[in-house]
Amino acid sequence: MTYLAYVDQYGWFLVVNQGNKPMILTPALCRAARGLLDWTQSDIAERAGVSRSTIRDYEGGHHDIHRATEAQLRLAFEEGGVVFAEMPELGWGVCPRRAPKQGQD
Repeated sequence: MTYLAYVDQYGWFLVVNQGNKPMILTPALCRAARGLLDWTQSDIAERAGVSRSTIRDYEGGHHDIHRATEAQLRLAFEEGGVVFAEMPELGWGVCPRRAPKQGQD
């Protein structure tokens, strides 16, 4: 029986302590998102509130990041104009957010 649950910042319904949910932001997706936005490692570090060495080491495959750090990075990327999307049978990808049509916000 579930006694505690919440909806995270991405709208996912989660049960507290539900086990390991795979992380979305891989080192390759981090590099790809930065490339789409033309951001340096320093740019994303500043926008996400993490150190540049965290970005450098994560993208270089030297260590994993905490879930909270992943959430900060994803939020900064999404606010910057990219979207993370799950593609059936392919996994997660990143693409630029479509600009609204003229006359729409």
